[in-house]
Amino acid sequence: MMKKNILILICIFFSSFFQAQVLKLEEIMKGNDFIGNLPENERWSLDGTTIYFDWNPNKEWGNSTYYWKKGMKAPQKASKEEAKFSKLRFIEKEGSGMYYWMDKGQIFSYTIKDKRVKKIYQNNLPVSNLQLGKEDGVVFFKQSDNIFKFDTKLGSLVQLTNFKKGKSEEKPKDQQSFLKDQQKELFQFVRDQEEKEKWNGANEDSKSDFPKPYFVGKNTIESVKVSPKGDFVTFRLREESEVKQEEMEVFITTDGYNKSKDTKSKVSTNNFVNTKMGIFNVAKDTVYTVNFSSLSHIQDTPEYFKLYEKNKNSDKKDKLIVAQAPIYNEDGSYAIVEIRSQDNKDRWLVNLNLENGNFKEIEHQHDEAWIGGPGIPSYAFSSGTLGFLADNETIYFQSEKTGYSHLYTYNLRTNKKVQLTNGNWEVRGVVLSKDKKAFYLTTNQTHPGNRCFYKMNVSDAVLQPILTKDGAHEVSLSPDEKTLLVRYSYKNKPWELYWASNKKGSNLEQITFSTTKEFESYKWRTPEVITFKAQDGTPVNARLYKPNANQANKAAVIFVHGAGYLQNAHNYWSTYHREYMFHNLLTDLGYTVLDIDYRGSDGYGRDVRTGIYRFMGGKDLSDQIDGKKFLVRNCNVDENRVGIYGGSYGGFITLMAMLTVPKEFVSGAALRSVTDWAHYNHGYTGNILNFPETDPEAYKKSSPIYFANNLEGNLLMLHGMVDDNVEYKDIVRLSQRFIELGKKKWSLASFPVESHGFKEAYSWVDEYGRILDLFNSTLLNK
Repeated sequence: MMKKNILILICIFFSSFFQAQVLKLEEIMKGNDFIGNLPENERWSLDGTTIYFDWNPNKEWGNSTYYWKKGMKAPQKASKEEAKFSKLRFIEKEGSGMYYWMDKGQIFSYTIKDKRVKKIYQNNLPVSNLQLGKEDGVVFFKQSDNIFKFDTKLGSLVQLTNFKKGKSEEKPKDQQSFLKDQQKELFQFVRDQEEKEKWNGANEDSKSDFPKPYFVGKNTIESVKVSPKGDFVTFRLREESEVKQEEMEVFITTDGYNKSKDTKSKVSTNNFVNTKMGIFNVAKDTVYTVNFSSLSHIQDTPEYFKLYEKNKNSDKKDKLIVAQAPIYNEDGSYAIVEIRSQDNKDRWLVNLNLENGNFKEIEHQHDEAWIGGPGIPSYAFSSGTLGFLADNETIYFQSEKTGYSHLYTYNLRTNKKVQLTNGNWEVRGVVLSKDKKAFYLTTNQTHPGNRCFYKMNVSDAVLQPILTKDGAHEVSLSPDEKTLLVRYSYKNKPWELYWASNKKGSNLEQITFSTTKEFESYKWRTPEVITFKAQDGTPVNARLYKPNANQANKAAVIFVHGAGYLQNAHNYWSTYHREYMFHNLLTDLGYTVLDIDYRGSDGYGRDVRTGIYRFMGGKDLSDQIDGKKFLVRNCNVDENRVGIYGGSYGGFITLMAMLTVPKEFVSGAALRSVTDWAHYNHGYTGNILNFPETDPEAYKKSSPIYFANNLEGNLLMLHGMVDDNVEYKDIVRLSQRFIELGKKKWSLASFPVESHGFKEAYSWVDEYGRILDLFNSTLLNK
C-alpha cells in the first residue's frame, strides 16, 4: 500500500512538473499567432445564400476573405472581386431588391434579380452620406458639403443646397453721402444711369433654379442630412476652435531622424464649442436655425458646482449642446432629433417641425454623473438607439431610468410611453425586424457575463429565447431572417463562427475551426466567476483562477482590466487573451489570480457604471482591496504576499494602490498608466471627473502623481514610447517626481516602437517577463 501511495505521489509530482513547463511566455505572448487567428467581420451575401468573413487560418501576413455555404465541408478563400463586393456597405430600397453603394466619387447600383452592377454616377470629388429618397429611383448624396438629388430613372442631377465657406460675396450697398446727392442733383447723366438700372432690375427674371448661397463663415458644416421627400436639408454648424494639441516624439524612424506627431487635446472646458442646427427649406430656398433655449433643464447647473465658492453666485445660462441629424419615419412626416449637453449630463429627444423650426420635447434624461450605458453612448457627439416602428408614428429608444438600460417606445400621436423590457439586467443590442413589428435583442438577463439572443414582438413585449447558453452570441440575421450567423465564444473557447435556424433552442453548427494544435495541447482553465461583497455592500464579480492544492504557494496576483468602463469577469473569450494565458501560467506556478470587475465596469447597470464619478481610485481601488480580503479569507492566501498589475486604467489603479494604500500590496506592475488625469483626453475624462477648471479637487485626489511620496512597495512601470493614447510623457513626469523625492524601489521599462496596444511579440515577451520576475522575486521569498 505504501509503495502504491509513493507511486501516486511521484505521478502527481511529474504531472504537476510537466504541466508547469507547458506554457512558455515566448509562445503565449504571440497572441493569435499561438491561439489561432479567429474569424471576424462576418456578414451575409445580399441573397442570403453565402456567409463571408475575414480569416487567416494559414498564418499568412494578414486576413483574407473566406466564404461558406450550407453543404460545404469547409470554408474556402474568396476571389479578390468577390471579397471586395462582400465588404461593400449597401443601402436598400425596402423590398425592391435594388441596392446602392458609393466608392470615392462613384455611385453604383445592383439588382439581386439579374445580379447586375451598374455605375450610375462618377465625379472626381468624393461622395458621402448616400441616402434613398421616398420616390423610387431617387438617391441623395453629399459632395463638397452640399446635397445633390439624383433621379436614376430620369437621369437628372440637381444640387439642392449651396453651402459655402467664408462670408457673403455680395458687395455692400453704397451709403448715401453729400457728394453722391450732389452728383445726382447736378448731372442728368447720373440721373439717367440710375433710372436705367431700376428699369433693368424690374424687368429681368430674378427667379433662379439654383439655390442661393448660404455662407457658413469659418464654421465646420457637419451631419448634413436630407428628408425622405427631399424638401428639407438639416445640418449642424460647429464653431471653429483652436485648441492646443499634445505632441509626441517618435525616435525609431526609417530615415534616422526624429519626428513629432500630434496626438490629442487635453481635457478642458476649452474644448467646448458652439454648435447650431440649421434647416434648409428647399422650396422656399431659405435657411433658418433652431432655437433650443426652451429645452427643459437646459440652464440647470451640476450639483458639484455647489462645492466651489466661485460658482455660488454665477449667472444661469443655456448649456452648450449638440443636436444629431434627425431620424425620419418613412415619408418624413416626423423628424426626431437626439440632443446632448456637452457636459454629457443631459439627453433630450425632440419632435422637430421642419417647416418652422419649432420642436416638441419627448424625453429628457439626466444623470448627475454622466449619460451612458448600452444603446446610450457616453460622448456628446454620438447618437444612441433610435428608430421608428411599422406604424410610422411610434419611436423606440433606450434609457437608464430604472438603473439599467432598457427599451422603450413612445407614440408621437397619443404621447404614450411604454417600457418594453424591465429587470436588473441590460439590453445590450437592438435589431428591428424587416417588418418593423419585432425586435431581436441581445441581453445579459441570465447573467451579467452572458450575451444571449431573444426575439420580442412589439405587440406583447414577451422575450422569446433563441440562444441562451452561457457565453456570448454575436448574431447576424440572414436577409430573410430565417437563419442566424453566430460568432460564439466561452471563457476557455475562443471565437468561432456557427450557423443556426432562427427558432427557440436551435443548435449551433460550427463553421470555422481556428485554434492551433499548440493551443489545443494545453488544458485551459475555466475560471470561476465568483461574487464577493464590497465594503459598502455592493456585490462585485470577479474571475478566480485557483491552483491545485498541492501546487499552491499562498501568493496571489490581482489583475486590473483596462478601459474603466469594460467587463472582463464574464463567460466568454476575453479581449485580454494574453493575460488569460498568463494567468494560467501563474496558476501553474502556484499563484491564485483574481480578475475583478471593479466599480466603473460595464455590464452591471448605472450605479456600477458611474461608481467612480469624481473619484477615480476610490471605490474602484477599494474593490481591489476587498478582493484581496476575499482571497485571504477563502483561498488560503497570505495577506503579505499579494501583488497587483494592469494596463491603461489597470495601470492607473496599480499606481493608486501602490501610492495611496502602500501597505496593501507588496509589489505592482503598472503598464501604460495614466499618472495625471489633467493630461488625458477630453471625452473620456470629462465625463468622470468633470473638468480641471471647474472641478480641480476631483483631479487632484484622482491622480497618482500627487501621492508619489507614499511609495513603499516594489513598483515596476512599463510604457510604450509612441503611445498616442496615454503618452510616454505621463510616466516621465511621475519618474521625475520619484527622483526628486528620493524614491528607490521603482523601475521603468521603455519600449521605443510600441504604442498603447503593443504589436510586436518580442515586446510582449520582454514586458511580461519583467512582470513575472517581479512577482517571483517579491511574492515567493517572503
